[in-house]
Amino acid sequence: MIELRRAAPEDADWLAELYGNDDVDPFLGPRQARDRESVLAEIERSSAEPDAFGVLIIECDGKRAGVLAFNRVNEANRIAHCGGLAVHPAFRGRRIADEAARQFQRYLLVELGYHRIEMAVYGFNERSLAHAERAGWIREGVKRKAYMRHGEWQDAVQFALLREDLGD
Repeated sequence: MIELRRAAPEDADWLAELYGNDDVDPFLGPRQARDRESVLAEIERSSAEPDAFGVLIIECDGKRAGVLAFNRVNEANRIAHCGGLAVHPAFRGRRIADEAARQFQRYLLVELGYHRIEMAVYGFNERSLAHAERAGWIREGVKRKAYMRHGEWQDAVQFALLREDLGD
């Protein structure tokens, strides 16, 4: 059973370890919090500004399996940017992220009332690109050589979702 919950201070060490994992870190953006203090600050902001910022833990059968995050980028037009998806390597291959993403999309678009949610995936991250399409994200285009990562310019594949895209 997959469930999402707000990250709590007791999750900080686990998140810092997940973000620092050699199989996770290369796929995260360079501004992603990685040390305990930065992660804890994001958790505190998630609690203080629940409609504008969120760090959500993905639980699988009651065990921490991963994380998703969002931040409001445009209040007037109700747009949120999603990112920070990371699944612990021990939980990969079971489509946990796909179900978590669908729950996350509904949470943002239905419960929090966002009009549009957006995300960008590095063009080299084939696993995340396949996940985005399985989870129902709509591919909108590519920002060519948009971000410097791993010493090279990387493309960013842009995805978005609107409330009406949920299909219910």
